[in-house]
Amino acid sequence: MTTTPTSSPHQPVVVLSRALDQAGDALAAVHADDLDRPTPCHGWTVRELADHLAAAPEHFLQQARGEEVDWSAGTGVEPAQLASHFRVHADDLLHHWHDQSDDQVAQADWQSAELGAHTWDLVRALGRPMPLDDEVAERGLAFMQQGLTPDNRGEAFGAAVDVPDDAPAYDRLVAFAGRDPRA
Repeated sequence: MTTTPTSSPHQPVVVLSRALDQAGDALAAVHADDLDRPTPCHGWTVRELADHLAAAPEHFLQQARGEEVDWSAGTGVEPAQLASHFRVHADDLLHHWHDQSDDQVAQADWQSAELGAHTWDLVRALGRPMPLDDEVAERGLAFMQQGLTPDNRGEAFGAAVDVPDDAPAYDRLVAFAGRDPRA
């Protein structure tokens, strides 16, 4: 799905809302027989990736409140409840961002990057086509390119994968995050 970017101080929150919607839809598409499938996240199954993705809004809120965040912690809910768990915390996250000042909301783009990459991972692992919002990938990629370097990728990101400059938005996002979109 392609959207027309607009210029507004709160555009990062608008795009984050779309990232949350598509991630929730991807989580809702997970069936019990998908849980043990591999994903583009090296060593993760659909079960592990879906749980990580479903926990993201709650983790983002913990971080916003200045709390210590265990990024490896899951939701603690059964796989059938992941989508509903995600949506409750996604609504809370959006309320948080709507209360922020114009000079703070650009930080929502890193959350769109995380959600966009993992939504792509989940959709790819499920093997069921789903429209993904290009602006989520574009904004997420632009944010990642500002601060993610070969020296600070840590264990979360592999080396960037080369793709053509005119590759689709999600291919460029996930390639920058260390996944090969052609695999």
